[in-house]
Amino acid sequence: MRSVGVLLLTAFAFACVVNAFGRTPVESYIANRQTSIDSYIANQSPIAKLGLLANIGPDGSKSSGAKAGVVIASPNTVDPNYLYSWIRDASLTFKVIAEKVVSGEDTSLRGKIDQFFESQKRLQQVSNPSGTVSTGGLAEPKFNIDETAFTGSWGRPQRDGPALRATTFILYANWLIANGNITWVTRNLWPVLKLDLDYVQNNWNRSTFDLWEEINSSSFFTTAVQHRALREGATLAQKLGQADVISGYNTQAANLLCFQQTYKNIARGYFTANTGGGRSGIDSNTILTSIHLFDPTAGCDAATFQPCSDVALSNLKVYVDSFRSIYAINNGFAANEAVATGRYPEDPWYLSTFAVAEQLYDALIVWEQQQRINVNATSLTFFRQFIPNLATGSYAASTSTYSTLVTSVKNFADGFILINAKYTPSDGSLAEQYTRANGSPLSARDLTWSYASALTAFAARDGFIPPSWGASGLTVPSSCAANPVPTVSVTFNVQATTVFGENIFLVGSVSELRNWSPDNAIPLSSASYPTWSVTVDLPGSTIVEYKYIRKNGNDVVWASDPNWRWETPASGSATLNDNWR
Repeated sequence: MRSVGVLLLTAFAFACVVNAFGRTPVESYIANRQTSIDSYIANQSPIAKLGLLANIGPDGSKSSGAKAGVVIASPNTVDPNYLYSWIRDASLTFKVIAEKVVSGEDTSLRGKIDQFFESQKRLQQVSNPSGTVSTGGLAEPKFNIDETAFTGSWGRPQRDGPALRATTFILYANWLIANGNITWVTRNLWPVLKLDLDYVQNNWNRSTFDLWEEINSSSFFTTAVQHRALREGATLAQKLGQADVISGYNTQAANLLCFQQTYKNIARGYFTANTGGGRSGIDSNTILTSIHLFDPTAGCDAATFQPCSDVALSNLKVYVDSFRSIYAINNGFAANEAVATGRYPEDPWYLSTFAVAEQLYDALIVWEQQQRINVNATSLTFFRQFIPNLATGSYAASTSTYSTLVTSVKNFADGFILINAKYTPSDGSLAEQYTRANGSPLSARDLTWSYASALTAFAARDGFIPPSWGASGLTVPSSCAANPVPTVSVTFNVQATTVFGENIFLVGSVSELRNWSPDNAIPLSSASYPTWSVTVDLPGSTIVEYKYIRKNGNDVVWASDPNWRWETPASGSATLNDNWR
């Protein structure tokens, strides 16, 4: 495979030759490249829209069995089975639909938003393994497509869902208010929204499974989307006269913005996606964060991780470069060319590669508004991909440096679209992934999120400017304050006989119980042997799973399955009496 860089160098070597059509080879190459990407987008846009709508019940062609407004992740039922509705995926999907309605591009989709609202209103009230509507159930990640609870084992809770759902409904609410429907919003939409916003306000500083459902810690994406949701929620509450919640939402939004800065890995030039999990933290979690936080009124603000900010551009370069050498399909590309990307170093994902393009297009929108590009020590490495001897400084639109950078970044962004185009099947279907070896589709077919990511990337390339969510002019507090979560004092007693050198420890599903880590397990006291005991403060109204383990030196023995499972009371104290098994 010949790289774009090789083609450009070849073209430049013969730039003095004019072809039969009056163009130099460089001009011909650029024209063909432009025709190629325009053709792909023109063909793929309606396919992506239809693919997305096909996965929405009750009348989507691939969503048989789904209730009205329910989004299936994919019609795939084996290896993997994605015939479920994830709150995260559904909310991001309907954010795309809401943007098309609000912008006036396709107001015929409004009825689907209403169906989605009614569906989510019902799902909020479905008791599930994460709890009830008042005891943690809003953080349940997925449901069956008939709106019943999924009761199998899973990475739960996932606390980005309520925030993303709130953001989608706030976008719709603001449009309804602008069109004279404030009474309906106040009576119908606000009570549903408030449940999600209150959940975010009260639970943002607790551990969560990340958006890939693999790591239980704190997640940059989750923190960021929670911050946005509370900012928008406070503003909407002001419009609706719901004064009692404004101060609380704003207070915790400020704490979230402060906490958001702690993911910054200054020495390495990127933001760490998760605080746990043992990976490097280089992850498309951070690219998705930047595009979700895009606010055209905030310029290139670093605190809110705007797409054109120095920290977001530095992060993007580190992220993209991490994939250059690990995929066979990326071989032969120059160091400043687009390549296929994934969530982290595993197979490429369509949505991850589209997201990189979208961040760059968003950056171009703001530079065009500002008529200036500012380059500092943090962003210099990113910009030197295109002008190797570039110096820090501010480059106005009237300068040749500005023109060169804008053109280079636009071509760079287009390259990521073309990478996905190369590995899009002839029918336009978008799976979840494609293989690193040869780019053939992999994993779940017709992934709704893949189609949504294509549509948002194409819209950004076309200059779509979303409404502001309130990112402009925010100040990071000088210190972060943790949101106090009501706790209960729980005493764990277990009857267990042991041999010399052997001790009993406790682990469980929440951070207070060490997130299942045997290395950090909580030791129990044998003062009342054979009863082993320890008292731990746990979050109130929370479903907790736990187990006891035996340790003798480096030997670890877990109690037999199943896990002990219990819901903590809202306040006070409790005692659990168990027997080793």
